[in-house]
Amino acid sequence: MTETIRFGSDSPAALAIIIASNEPLLFLTAGLVVIAASSSFCRAFEIDPAKIVGRKISGIGNGEWASPKLASLLNATASGSARIEAYEIDLERPGQETRRLILNAQILADTALNDVNLLLAVTDVTLARSEARQKDQLIREKAMLIQEVQHRIANSLQIIASVLMQSARRVQSEEARGYLVHAHQRVMSIAAVQRQLAATEGDKVILRDYLMQLGASLGASMIVDPERLSLSVTADNTVVSASDSVSLGLIVTELVINAFKHGFPDQASGVIRIDYRADGSDWTLTVIDDGVGIAEGEDAPKSGLGTGIVQALSRNLQSVVTVTDAKPGTAVTITHRAADGQHRNAPPAA
Repeated sequence: MTETIRFGSDSPAALAIIIASNEPLLFLTAGLVVIAASSSFCRAFEIDPAKIVGRKISGIGNGEWASPKLASLLNATASGSARIEAYEIDLERPGQETRRLILNAQILADTALNDVNLLLAVTDVTLARSEARQKDQLIREKAMLIQEVQHRIANSLQIIASVLMQSARRVQSEEARGYLVHAHQRVMSIAAVQRQLAATEGDKVILRDYLMQLGASLGASMIVDPERLSLSVTADNTVVSASDSVSLGLIVTELVINAFKHGFPDQASGVIRIDYRADGSDWTLTVIDDGVGIAEGEDAPKSGLGTGIVQALSRNLQSVVTVTDAKPGTAVTITHRAADGQHRNAPPAA
């Protein structure tokens, strides 16, 4: 049942209030005949105020209000079995723009005539809906442009990586060749990042898919004999921001490069494993190998560019780097524990 408001429709003051309202209003009988219309309604819909009173709602204007669905809802409201609340319709008028309207109807019980009338309030949301559509269109176009740029960047990085590898094959200096190979590997990892971001909608990345693709790219560019040396990836369904995925991907790349370089000299047999696990806002990234292990003393590798990159990116992710002896091999663990309510990761994907 709908709520009933008591109102004296025969009161000149009451009708004057309706007519002078800034909101488009129609005051109707239970038979949907217009008792009064606000001046704002007549102005908004270009209706002659002298020709609206006494007409059925279906006959006002050029018949654009003759909607069977609207009439049915108004009749149901008058009978008390329904109520129009935020009901949207398209008002179509020949030669004019279609207007999107929101309707609200309320029973008004006439205290003088012991009758039931209706008050219909009309809100024009055409402009608001149009602006919302334009905004959505701009967002879609922006997303398409970003994806196109990312595709172009990924393609350019592939070309750069190819040039670096060709240069590495031609150069005579072993040291220079090593630098070029490492540069190639880093460029390939960034290209993998761009491909993943280009395939991602919005600002969220499913980390498992991304790490799988990154692992495949790193393995293809670094492993000479897959029968002897392999690279595996395990990760949960955690979703992270695009910026965090880039940082994590670059960390993984540097750690894998380091594992290949120091853990498996001359491509000795073994496995490098990448593992990512999250528990709420806490997460752990581990790159572990079963290679020759951590060298000590004079044989210990000096900190280089890769170590600096890992440390800097880890700090940016508010995480801690730990290096341990895996016996055999080496394990490097990046650990983040949420503090002060900060959450770096989004909830796991469904």
